[in-house]
Amino acid sequence: MRSEEWRPGHTPAEINARWKAGAVQGLELSAEHVLQVSRQRVPLEFGDLERSGATSVDRSELRAAVSYGTPYAVYQHETPNLNHLPGREWKYLENPAREEAEVIERIIAAAIERALS
Repeated sequence: MRSEEWRPGHTPAEINARWKAGAVQGLELSAEHVLQVSRQRVPLEFGDLERSGATSVDRSELRAAVSYGTPYAVYQHETPNLNHLPGREWKYLENPAREEAEVIERIIAAAIERALS
């Protein structure tokens, strides 16, 4: 919150609640972003792995997760010598999460800023 926008009546508890709500929204949006990027790289044969992608946010710990829920998701992610279609790859989740780190930071920062304004 910019100092010129400060209004009396905003208690520390209110500011903290707004900040946390913004952080949660930013985590939700950034997890969805990583999921969308990773879906473009996930190994594709029948589409089951791609469709199994999901996001979750732990509001109390302020942590987000992106996961894939097929029995072979970890095997596909961790095995480098499998054959994949062009543009599809192993580390289909880890690579986008690392490569999109700056975007993730901007998404979270913008959501917090909106919540505090």
